[in-house]
Amino acid sequence: MTETAQPKPTKKVFIKTYGCQMNVYDSERMKDVLAPIGYGPVEGPEGADLVVLNTCHIREKATEKVYSELGQIKKQKAKTGGKMIVAVAGCVAQAEGEEIMRRAPVVDLVLGPQAYHKLPEMIARVHRKTGDRLETEFETLEKFDALPKQRSVDGPVAYLSVQEGCDKFCTFCVVPYTRGAELSRPVDDIVIEARSLAAQGVREVQLLGQNVNAYHGLAPQLEGDAEWGLGKLVRHVAKIGGFDRIRYTTSHPRDMDDDLIAAHGDTPELMPFLHLPVQSGSNRILKAMNRGHTREHYLDIMRRVKEARPDIGFASDFIVGFPGESDRDFEDTMDLVREVGYCIAYSFKYSERPGTPAAEMFGQVPEEVKTERLHRLQALLWEQQTAFNQSKIGQTVPVLVTGKGRMAGQVSGRSPWLQSVYFEGSEDLQGQIVDVAINHATQNSISGELVRTREVAL
Repeated sequence: MTETAQPKPTKKVFIKTYGCQMNVYDSERMKDVLAPIGYGPVEGPEGADLVVLNTCHIREKATEKVYSELGQIKKQKAKTGGKMIVAVAGCVAQAEGEEIMRRAPVVDLVLGPQAYHKLPEMIARVHRKTGDRLETEFETLEKFDALPKQRSVDGPVAYLSVQEGCDKFCTFCVVPYTRGAELSRPVDDIVIEARSLAAQGVREVQLLGQNVNAYHGLAPQLEGDAEWGLGKLVRHVAKIGGFDRIRYTTSHPRDMDDDLIAAHGDTPELMPFLHLPVQSGSNRILKAMNRGHTREHYLDIMRRVKEARPDIGFASDFIVGFPGESDRDFEDTMDLVREVGYCIAYSFKYSERPGTPAAEMFGQVPEEVKTERLHRLQALLWEQQTAFNQSKIGQTVPVLVTGKGRMAGQVSGRSPWLQSVYFEGSEDLQGQIVDVAINHATQNSISGELVRTREVAL
């Protein structure tokens, strides 16, 4: 099948992305749907014909950051005589859509995570000055059906969305309200997109989902199975020529089934890295969070994954100061961290999200207590991260080269454990997997000397 050539860009679009990898993927797909109508990406809002803020509602003060950014965009729009189109997309748009339109007249369009495939239509409405400016309904299936099957990527690493939404309803989280119910893409659609990525030289693909291991997509009829889980999907993607590395994020302990654990041991392309958020080490707090798993269940998963892949590195997310968290509950979290040992972790103070059950709970923890607990937890996590990085000193590590380093003559890349790796080398190594002898480590990265390349340049 011959692909239709994209028109030469005649207009400029600047997309600013906040938050998670899902938003990064969504921003890439926005570029895909805008390319056929003549929009090419630029690095800043200055002189852009279209500015899109792709927002995230997870972090604290997310809405305030959007309004602050819109204040700066307003100045840029004024310089274009008001011709610049300004759009707010993503989870803040979904949650605060009508309020954004009321408070920020500079905004022309508001669209939720399931509506960005409608951008060309909405832009046309603005130009015609007819129709609605707000689109925040959940239409995930329609979105995936409407997106181009072929993608344009830049670099050897790419994201691939396989699942969206969440049915877990953790009491602190807005995702079920902003992204909708869990939905898995059909296997055939994922394979088409994956093959397109491999054909463009992508060496590492990261499968994405709000609860990616809840994946249960419809499978090809010839395989005999009505639905596949994530483990079977990973094995299938591994058979597509070109991918040396596969990752997935973000997972939930409730969906970590036997087959996916087994895939960590029997699929070499699946990297020895698991990001499995636990949030708390206290069973009492886990119940209040409606996580649906216990401390013991989580630790059993980690043990079984370690048995399947002994060299695996673990990552997680933590919330401190959840309503009702006592000193004992916090110490349970610290004990769990010491028992597991993490190579990377993300930790935050609990912050209220309007409309979530936790925001109405009694026992809100004082801010100074949350701050002190977070500092203690982060000190332990950073100590573990530094120790994990230092454990690679003296080893030769395979590194996927992704770009320039921080210093002249230096390049950077990713280790199998998602560490940033720096070493002296030429830029034409980008896209290759090379061996690097590690001789130095810090909290955030490792570095060393190039030992050998494994292949000719792509």
